[in-house]
Amino acid sequence: MSNQAWDERYSTEEYIYGTEPNEFFKQQLDLMKPDKLLLPGEGEGRNAVYAASNGWLVDAVDFSNVAKEKALKLAESKSVKINYFVSDLLEFHYPVNYYDLAGLFFVHLPKDAGRIVHNKIIASLKSGGKIIFEAFNKMQINNNSGGPKDINLLYDEKDILESFRYLEILMIESLSTELYEGNFHRGKADVIRFVGRKK
Repeated sequence: MSNQAWDERYSTEEYIYGTEPNEFFKQQLDLMKPDKLLLPGEGEGRNAVYAASNGWLVDAVDFSNVAKEKALKLAESKSVKINYFVSDLLEFHYPVNYYDLAGLFFVHLPKDAGRIVHNKIIASLKSGGKIIFEAFNKMQINNNSGGPKDINLLYDEKDILESFRYLEILMIESLSTELYEGNFHRGKADVIRFVGRKK
């Protein structure tokens, strides 16, 4: 989807993916000591605001201006601050060896673009930094709970292991779950969850 299409999708009073953080992100984040966090494809700010509320220094990136406006409004309502950059993920300037954690949640890019972005994110992590990742797997094509309708934009474990092959694998899991993330992620879903650490 183009940034104009995303602007249109986000142009509602409601938060289309809700205001609560991704559940897998919350579970993992709550185990960690707050530090510097990168959230590419962050949308309306639900994960960024949760992290900032728990002491993280957050840089969020998305190419929708409307999403940024809603994210900053959500942050203000929670009395926290986030840094929010409007940029294509391929073109964003990722500082090298800077972040302690990166989170990617339902960011579905064409395979070649996705690997470039993933490599840039890995390079932006400090040694020992982690990536928390959740996305729809290829079985999601059979569900109506969200995600791309193009199977080439969905993942399998082989894709993830290849894309993050330079990381130490701490967890990878494919599972069926129930999503309750606003009106656009709701119902039975097939997802992949991954946690990796930079060596």
